[in-house]
Amino acid sequence: MTIIRRISADIHASLSFFPVVSIIGPRQVGKTTLAKTIMAGSGKPTLYLDLELQSDLNKLDDAELFFSYHTDKLVVVDEVQNKKELYPLLRALVDKTGEPGQFLLLGSASPELIRHSSESLAGRIAYHQLFPFDLTEIPDSVSQNDLWMKGGFPKSLLVHEKALSRRWMENYVNTYLNRDLLQLGLNASPTTIRNLWSMMAYLNGQLFNATNLANSLGVTTPTVKRYVDFLEEAFLLKSLDPFSWNMKKRLVKTPKVYLTDTGLLHYLTGISDFNSLAGNPLIGSSWEGFVVNQILALKKTQLKLYFYRTHQGTEVDLVFTKGLTVVATAEIKYSNSPQLTKGNYLAFEDLNAPMNYVITPSSDDYFFKERIRVCSLRTFVTHYLPLI
Repeated sequence: MTIIRRISADIHASLSFFPVVSIIGPRQVGKTTLAKTIMAGSGKPTLYLDLELQSDLNKLDDAELFFSYHTDKLVVVDEVQNKKELYPLLRALVDKTGEPGQFLLLGSASPELIRHSSESLAGRIAYHQLFPFDLTEIPDSVSQNDLWMKGGFPKSLLVHEKALSRRWMENYVNTYLNRDLLQLGLNASPTTIRNLWSMMAYLNGQLFNATNLANSLGVTTPTVKRYVDFLEEAFLLKSLDPFSWNMKKRLVKTPKVYLTDTGLLHYLTGISDFNSLAGNPLIGSSWEGFVVNQILALKKTQLKLYFYRTHQGTEVDLVFTKGLTVVATAEIKYSNSPQLTKGNYLAFEDLNAPMNYVITPSSDDYFFKERIRVCSLRTFVTHYLPLI
């Protein structure tokens, strides 16, 4: 089953203007499938190289000579992080003509992790992050609960047999631990990273406490911080910073950290199906992580996300800002009859947003109080998020 990815049009637009376009995101999220769809609709000859294949790597032993034979093509380079030294050469090649749409690079690491790209191709490259499938992309045969339970990686989500989905997830985690993270430059024991990753799953959406994690793992606090930063740059974790601009309250200053896919979260915490999730104490944090990941995938680029919490218990899960202006907040509740706390109301008062949303699994859409709207996640991401 081929599903048209939401960012396809944006990538085509970037290829019409920038010499180099990069699709970044975690492994197995669908970058290669998307790139081949874009190649088919590019309107010019194309060339595909997969740098996990030794034969394609060998072609680039003299990359300048090789690329000189294909100047009329859109050249797609998959797993480009396996040959970081390409970036300075690409800068020289694209500067010769300045033509748009010369290279499409696919990578499983952020620009910060592959620093050559940001340094060498500044002003010449456009980045597009491909997230796991979101609610607006899944076919009708896949429910919201399917997406939440199995996660948005195509091969895990679209397979019908539960055992095959979990086997794929097991292989995915093992490959990341024993090969991919090492190739990206993480010099750490796979067992230590597996333990850290699992701990982060159990602590999903909680305030990040590096010292406690370090004590549990038997490493130093700076080491834990470095590992978590690395996992974030590999698109496996996402930090949400606290909102603090111009606030005079005693605010929490520690970020909250989420796994970027709830299928991975459920695998790492041993939750095998929706029945076991429904009876698990982690269901609230899992639902919160699912909502946060959907919003991160679907929000406009200029819209920034934070959370808000004071030491006195005033809090709201999400703060949406444009520049220095709070444009909305959202509280995430795993209930279709949500109740707000005193701390929620105080946060709404502190932040004074034009609208405060309460996001539920599948409730009706209605005003709870003035400037407080209750709605389902699907209603929020399809109707209200585009307006923020």
